[in-house]
Parts: sequence; C-alpha cells; structure tokens
Amino acid sequence: MAANSNRPSLAPGLDIAPVVTGLWQIADMERGGRTLDPETASSAMADYAAAGFDTFDMADHYGSAELVAGRFLQRAEAGEFDLPGDCRPHMFTKWCPEPGAMTAETVRAGVVERLDRLKVDRIDLLQFHWWMYEHPGYLDAMAELTALKVEGLIGHLGLTNFNTDHLHLLLHHGIEIASNQVCFSLLDRRAGADMTACCLEHGVKLLAYGTLAGGFLADRWVGAQEPGDGAIDDWSKMKYRRFLDEVGGWRALQALLGALKKIADRHRVSVANVATRWVLEQPAVGAVIVGARLGESEHRDDNLRLLSFELDSEDHTAIDDALSATQRIPGDCGDEYRRPPFLTASGDLSHHLESFPKVFEAVEVAGRPGQLRIDTGSEFEPIAGYSRAVRIGERIFVSGTTATHGEGEVVCRGDVRGQTVYILDKIAASIAALGGSMDDVVRTRVYLKSADQWEPVSRVHGRYFGHVRPANTLLEISDLVGDYELEIEAEAVVG
Repeated sequence: MAANSNRPSLAPGLDIAPVVTGLWQIADMERGGRTLDPETASSAMADYAAAGFDTFDMADHYGSAELVAGRFLQRAEAGEFDLPGDCRPHMFTKWCPEPGAMTAETVRAGVVERLDRLKVDRIDLLQFHWWMYEHPGYLDAMAELTALKVEGLIGHLGLTNFNTDHLHLLLHHGIEIASNQVCFSLLDRRAGADMTACCLEHGVKLLAYGTLAGGFLADRWVGAQEPGDGAIDDWSKMKYRRFLDEVGGWRALQALLGALKKIADRHRVSVANVATRWVLEQPAVGAVIVGARLGESEHRDDNLRLLSFELDSEDHTAIDDALSATQRIPGDCGDEYRRPPFLTASGDLSHHLESFPKVFEAVEVAGRPGQLRIDTGSEFEPIAGYSRAVRIGERIFVSGTTATHGEGEVVCRGDVRGQTVYILDKIAASIAALGGSMDDVVRTRVYLKSADQWEPVSRVHGRYFGHVRPANTLLEISDLVGDYELEIEAEAVVG
C-alpha cells in the first residue's frame, strides 16, 4: 500500500502524505562542520517520494535541509527521478526569528530567504515559531505573513510549538491558521487535551512530531537494558531521554513497550507502527512526522505498514492500562522550549531566553533617584499622564492593563479569554523590564465588563499564577473605557 493512497487534507488544496518525512536529523548529521552532499541527499529524498512519502518538513535552522529540498525539487522538475504519476511533493518549512520588531521588511526577508533556499515561488506551508509570548511581535509577524499569503508567496500558514492559549488568541484575532506542529506521542500526551479541543473547534490540524520519542518506542528497546551515561549521543535521543525521565523512567518505558509489543504481534506490525498509529488516530491529528537520516537509515517499508491496520478497542484498553503507570508531561504544548522543565536536547534554555532584549525599556523617573518606570507605547499613556509600570525599591506596580497592541489596536475584540492572555503577557513583560518576574506577583485585580465571563478569565489567570497564588480581586465594571472585555492590574515584590 502506498503512503499516498489515502491523503489527508491539511487545508483546502493541500492534500499531503499521512506520514510526513521530517528532515530535522540533517542538523544532527551535519554536526562538527560536515555538510551533506546535496546530490546524494536529494536522491535519498527522491527514494522517499517514490515510496509515497512525498511531503517533507524542515526549518530555517535544520542545517542545509532547505537547500537539499530545493535541489530535490530542481532535479524532480528536470525529470531526473522515476517518480509515480500521482507524486505531489510538498515542502513545509519553519521560520523561527528571534523576538524583536516584526516589520514588513523583516518578515518579507525571512520568507524570501526560505523561497530562495527552496528554489520555489510559493511555500506550501510556512510554520511560525515564537520564543517568548511576552513580546507581542508575533501578532505583527502573523499579520505580515498573512499579507504575504494574500500576495501568493505562501500557500498556507501554520504554527509550531504554540500553546493552546496563544493559538486561541491568534484565531480569535482573525488570523487564519491551517496547522500547529507539536510534540505528540504515547509519552507526551499534552496535545490530546485542551489543544485538541481548540483545534477541533476551529478546524486546525495538528502535525505531530516526536511520535516515536526519538526512537525509544521501537522494537529494539523492548526488554533492553537502560543505556548508560554517554551511550546516547544523537540529539533526538538526548532530547527524548529527558521525556522518559519525566514520565517515570526506564521501568515505565518497558511496561509500555511490553504492551505495545503484544499489540504489534497481534497485528503483525512493529512496535513503532503501533506507537505511531495511536497518534495518527487522534481526532485533531492531520499527519504524523517521522524523522529520516537521509542515506543512513531507512524505515520506509516499516512506515508503509502504518496504513495497513487500525487499533481496536482491545488495543486501546491495553495501551490505557500501560499508560496508567506513567506520569503526564506537565504544562501545555511547547512549554519545554519556554519554561522548566526544559525537555530539549540541550537541556536548560533559560540562558538562551535571557539573551533576548527586554520588550520594554526602564527609565529613571526624573527627580526621583532609584525610581524606575516603563511605557509600552499605548496612545493613552501620554494622554492620561501615567506609566505602564513603576518600581520603587523592591515593589513593582503595574497599571490597569488592557489588550491594546501598539498604539491602539484592540486584540481579540469580543473575546475575553484572548484578551486575558494578551494582558497577562504584557504584565509579564512590564515586570521583567523592571527586574522582576511573574513569580514575584503578590496581588492582581481583574475588572470585568461582564461577571458572566469570570470562568475563562479565571482559568487563564490560573495557568499563569497557579503556582504563585497571589491575592486576587475580581470585579464587574460595566463601562470600561474602550472596546475591551476586561482590565487587569498587578503588584509584585522582588527579592
């Protein structure tokens, strides 16, 4: 059975292979200054396409992946490969800029670079990653990317590693999104909860990576001894070893593998097939992404068996029983890149995040030595004569904050949840500019236009402050100034 015999629709006009070939391993293969030969590597891509795996995923930082893919497309167009007539290669790539001003020129340059490297006139799916939600530049970036989509340089827009709250915010701010690429596996089931509900509500598809946990969910590890320190040296396994430790360690993995092996034997498939099939059958998943080490290790024949069977109720019961002995990965999708525990190949990313400039700049208040303040650019700050936030000694006071982006744009008109997310991000950025963090917050006050909306606001507040538990007051204020659903102020004590 060919991989393209049942092509899911990721978005209108974008029918893809259900198993997308991920090219992130190219970065690992090129460690130490090595560069893959584009001719050899593009020939390996052609082997995948010929087998039906003609949808490829890459990123701006996956080594020479875009260049290799561009060479493959050139050679395919020239007829150098014997590809089936129904082969329709699709290239997905990602743009992962550092937080900063997302001007039209900056965004266009990022997209044009992708076009040049891929040697195409239009990117099938451009996926956007943003490191820190406290910086609101992602809204400007998505607006500019939407304009480039209208211009024809982008076919569809996707996200990568966005959490549910910020996916919700973008959707309710009017941004059309086809997909969100997130980690999703039997070990990491975060995407199966609120993220799935949000995607089903809005027609967004999940592109699931990490389905094999870096290869740990495979036959070779069934009954195997735990590898010692230093035995794991490729980036993918280094990353997912951290996931294993988080869910319960080697013993929990072996219990799960034992259950998967029995299911695999019953269906005459591999353990990897069962693990990936479980993800592929999740309701919001549009496709799974399986990594390839081009020219080194090929699993095409095994991956084809994914489409030859389905998991039945007996299989799901056995899997659920095995999963009951594991712990769930904390938080939401993408948190591993933004907060502890940093479940990445390189571990703790706090130094990387701290290297980004602050969103706002603190200045000393004239005539008041030691007193600092910040402005955020709101049109109301100079008119009303106030600061967004002020620090006196160890205390930080944040003014009542609304979902105002830039000089006056209202974020998520009519949607209280999206506005709450945006406001708390702005408060976090304000406190950070004055040397504090959200962990230092001791009081919040929420002013709601309608008390009927207390629950979505409270749930977002809980996701930001559930581990801090500041004092909190919530009031209904029927006549808020402007087209806003709520306003929030905060106080923090640093030290």
